[in-house]
Amino acid sequence: MDQEIWPVRHSPLLRAPERLVSRDELHELVRRLTANLVSITDETGEFLLRLDDGRAIDTKGWAGWDWTHGIGLYGMWQYYDQTGDPAMRDVIDDWFAARLAEGTTKNVNTMAPFLTLAYRYEESGDRTLLPWLESWAEWAMREMPRTPHGGMQHVTLSVENHWQLWDDTLMMTVLPLTKIGLLLGRRDYVDEATFQFLTHVAHLFDRETGLWFHGWTFEGRHSFARARWARGNSWLTMAIPDFLDLVDLPTGDPVRRFLVEVLAAQVAALAELQDESGLWHTLLDDPGSYLEASASAGFAYGILKAVRKGYLPREHGAVAERAVRAVIGNVSADGELQQVSFGTGMGPDLDFYRTIPRTSMPYGQAMAILCLAEYLRTYY
Repeated sequence: MDQEIWPVRHSPLLRAPERLVSRDELHELVRRLTANLVSITDETGEFLLRLDDGRAIDTKGWAGWDWTHGIGLYGMWQYYDQTGDPAMRDVIDDWFAARLAEGTTKNVNTMAPFLTLAYRYEESGDRTLLPWLESWAEWAMREMPRTPHGGMQHVTLSVENHWQLWDDTLMMTVLPLTKIGLLLGRRDYVDEATFQFLTHVAHLFDRETGLWFHGWTFEGRHSFARARWARGNSWLTMAIPDFLDLVDLPTGDPVRRFLVEVLAAQVAALAELQDESGLWHTLLDDPGSYLEASASAGFAYGILKAVRKGYLPREHGAVAERAVRAVIGNVSADGELQQVSFGTGMGPDLDFYRTIPRTSMPYGQAMAILCLAEYLRTYY
């Protein structure tokens, strides 16, 4: 998409005028992204997740149930929450009506849709949703495997990942647990979520750079390839402001202060590593790795929200706005966010991340929607 066609707008966070889309054009972009999201198909089967028991899980198509769909739903929810667009609400409700009737296996990733379901329950008051929220939250609290020192083990549909912590977990399970706890008045859920944030910081935060490693294992006690992987980092840029917004801690609260400092360190590092295009590389500190748009959209969303909520100083907004322009420039005419890496497990070496294929995915579409929806909140 040719960015030169956009009319000039003025942002309060920029020192000079920049070319940005109009409000109507942003809404049109979101509609195109959403239409593409629910139409994605895996024509060849190349991207099916094939399990040892013979099942093939479709993580690309909209009819599946995994973290990819959970992020997709959350992107649509954030836009609906701001606009009240009934078409967006209907897509969300139709997905849940079909999927809940079928059920699925509980794990870190399949819990991701329950963040949006909690919001839908809160708005609609539909008590038929309550048993789902209660049972999944209780599973996360009581039955979900833990690593040494109490971290949530990143169990997925295909792999147990014994004694492993991944940065993805905070977005996929801990945020839903937080929202459900607040919704149901369960302080123990919120306390557990708070603990999970703190223990993941303790094991995944890279003190040398301010970035995050993809994972940590207590078997051998190491950070695998020490990958400072972009999308994994973006989950934290998104999850920390979302968590702080949910729990609404007072400014002087030590947990709030700690998480804000962690976020500030990461965003300062990101500002130094942003490519001149406005995107970031899929290995953040490796300019030889490809530029990746879903993580860049996630960074933009998290930074914009953190600035809007007062967690970060306003000057960080310029970094986010460069990313917004780059994300817009990577939306194709048919609404596909391009330069999106496929779902990425824990890599044994850095080349693993460099060679992950790029393809359209629901989470890529949704992270662009989240980015643009937050941009709408902040600038218009």
